[in-house]
Formats: sequence, structure tokens, C-alpha cells
Amino acid sequence: MLYRDNKAEEVQIAYIGGGSRGWAWGLMTDLAMDGTISGTVRLYDIDKRAAECNAVIGNRLSEREDAVGKWRYVTSSTLQEALEGADFVVISILPGTFQEMASDVHLPERLGIYQSVGDTAGPGGIVRALRTIPMFVEIAQAVRSYAPKAWVINYTNPMSLCIQTLYYVFPEIKAFGCCHEVFGTQKFLRDICEMECGQKGIDWHEIDVNVLGINHFTWFSSASYRGMDLFPVYRRYADAHCEEGYERPDDNWMNSTFACAHKVKMDLFQRYGYIAAAGDRHLAEFMPSDEYLKNPETVRQWKFGLTTVAWRQKDLQNRMERSARLAGGKEEIELKPTGEEGILLIKVLLGLGHVISNVNLPNTTGQVSNLPRSAVVETNALFCRDSIRPVMAGELPWKIRELIQPHVENHERTLRAALLCDEDLVVEAFLHDPLVYGKHCNRKDIQELVHDMIGNTKAFLPAGWVM
Repeated sequence: MLYRDNKAEEVQIAYIGGGSRGWAWGLMTDLAMDGTISGTVRLYDIDKRAAECNAVIGNRLSEREDAVGKWRYVTSSTLQEALEGADFVVISILPGTFQEMASDVHLPERLGIYQSVGDTAGPGGIVRALRTIPMFVEIAQAVRSYAPKAWVINYTNPMSLCIQTLYYVFPEIKAFGCCHEVFGTQKFLRDICEMECGQKGIDWHEIDVNVLGINHFTWFSSASYRGMDLFPVYRRYADAHCEEGYERPDDNWMNSTFACAHKVKMDLFQRYGYIAAAGDRHLAEFMPSDEYLKNPETVRQWKFGLTTVAWRQKDLQNRMERSARLAGGKEEIELKPTGEEGILLIKVLLGLGHVISNVNLPNTTGQVSNLPRSAVVETNALFCRDSIRPVMAGELPWKIRELIQPHVENHERTLRAALLCDEDLVVEAFLHDPLVYGKHCNRKDIQELVHDMIGNTKAFLPAGWVM
């Protein structure tokens, strides 16, 4: 790297999953809009043709006059080629295909177990992790061999287990996980603050929060705007609107796959006293199944959606068609910020400023004081040059800790199950998951479900699994 005039040049980024038809384009857009860093992005993907297509798209974007950030996009044939000399490693991969995801999400429905996302908690999250962990073992080993000093930024789910695996294999790795769910809750608080306090044009970045919990089941223990405590404001709003919820004009839960009316998070606040800081679709999966995911009708009453795999397949087809248009010059990427902070964090780690942001890291400093040190937790952290310093977020109220603890324990079970290829441990993880034990299924039914789900994903499992 070279530093000149408060700019960093010749930065080397390895992008694992570089054929992505979503996250990669967002990275390209954010890089193109920032003139303070430049360099090379090495795109590595098991689908090399997709990576080659993205290289064309990225280079076309960089050549535009309105792109102030100039980057060169190249493809790499191996992890070693992508990683050697890298300053940063970005991981955004899809573990398996949508065929495997269909089994993750929909096969448990035969026991009445519904999942709104299926990539983090619940049976779907557990089985997805069985595919993902071996991939992250390989990535961690490669980083240790070829880029041990690089910063590793993960966007892949299940986030907690991805980070846990990286540190299990390579304890000295400099890895962290980024998730935008907290930003969405800060924006929701911004909207409430504007309505309740009569202020307009509030920047959501000025909503100061203390973050603690685990990824997708994160909580705010405090929230303020320019010194104003937002908890009383939020309580008044939740008490008044908990029945109908809240929707922005452009965020109708009935017409958007990912939108919600925030009824789940308002209900959790009224019950537990902290602000649940993720989308309702994610929050619901961490709770017992008889609360928010009892059946599709219950989901509709809480005004969020079950993201079907059929929708994801259709969306992928649309993005593949768009990829061809972008690579062929028949469509241009609109230069507008994605709202992600990945590029900002890269700049700060390069020494261009400092920032506090939420991040997923092992709880080694006890940043959430009453969760195990082995857990991967989400809290705020101070980012500065070549350093991340987790904020000591404090302890969780015991009632919320009791909700989180089964998932922390299941992370340990699932990691061991994946490393040992142990189907019995997967059964135990299912039995300890709130979406499953809330259905009071018998052990034999769960064993059969686990066996069938593992069988449906065996093409992406190590040879040690015997079916």
C-alpha cells in the first residue's frame, strides 16, 4: 500500500464469493463512490464464470467518469492466488444452492416448524451451518497460510458460527462480522423520534445506541439522540402502536419480502425492557415457535413474512439476467450508497479516521459480561488504524440472557457436529432450539427430520458424514 495526500493507494482486497450477484455489486458501488482509497479487487469464486462477469462489470464501473474511486478487478483461480499479499479479505458466499436451502427452510414444515429466514437459527440455520463450517475451515487455513496479517470481513450467515469457525482454526486471525440489522433499528428509532418529537431530517447515524447480544438477536440497552433518552419515546410509541405496528410509506410489509411492521420488536420491548435490534423475521426465529411462528396465519398477524425459497430462486434469475445486461453494457449500475459500512471500516483500518460501529467478535474481553467468553457476540467497537477495540457493553438482563443462552450453547453443539460429522449432535442441537422444542415433537420424529435434512445437503458435506 501507498499513502499519499490522505489517501491509500494500491490496496489489495481478496473477495471470496466474488461471483456474487448482489453483495459484490454493492461493494463495487461503494468503492467507486469513495476517492480516498484505490487498488485491486481479486474476485475468487467456485463459479469462475460468475467472477469473470463481475470483473467486467467492476472494470466498466471504474472506468466511468462519475466513479471517483478507481479500482482494477481481476479474477483468481485459487484461494492462494486471491489471498497472497491481500490487505483485506471479504467473505460473502452462498453455502450450497437454493435446492439445499429449500430443504433447510421447508422440510421442517412437515412437523409444523415454520421459519421466516432459515439461515441463522432453527433447523435451517443449523443445517446451513453444517455446509458452511467446512468451507470456513478451508478459508481460515488459507488465510493462515497466505494472508495471516490481513483483516477478514465476513458477511456470510450463520454469522456467529462463521466467525467462531475462523477463530477456532486460526486463533490469531483478524476477523470480524458485519451485519446491517442494527442500522435498520436505528433508522426505525429515527423515524419514531421525528414523529414523536416533531423534528425532521434526523440522521440515523446520530442515534447513539449500546449494542449487546448475538447476531440477529441483538438488543439495545440504551438509545439517545443528542442527549435525549429515546427509551421513554419508544415506550410511548410502542404502547400506542403495538397493535397495528409501523410502516414507512415505501416499506409495506405485505408487498415486500423483507419488510415488517416492527410489531415483534415492539412486543419484545414491552415484555423485556430492551429494544430488540434486528428485523422481525430474524427475531421471531430465536423465540419459541408458539409465539411468532406458530403457523402462517400467526405470521400474518404479526405483519412480517415467510421468505420462501421460490422467491429467492426467482430473485436469483432476475439478478443473473441483470448481470448479463451489466456486463454487456446494456445497463449501468446506479451510483448510490448501499448503506453498508464495509468500505468505511476498511478506510478506518487503513488509518483514515476512526469510527464506532457494531461488530461480531469472540467475547474474549467479556464485552457482554454474562455470556461465555467462547461465544461470538455483537457489540459496538472502536475501529481505528489496524485495530478493533470492543466496547464493554455490560450484562444482559437475566430474562434476555435466558433467551440467548440456548442459542450460544447450540453454536457449540453445531460447530462440534460439523467438525466431527456427528448426526447425534445435530439431533441434540435441534432438540435445544426454541423453534423445535416449542412444538413438543418426539425424539424419533426429530431424528428422522435431521437424517433427511442432512441427506438433502450431503453433496456439500465432507466425506466423514455417513448416510
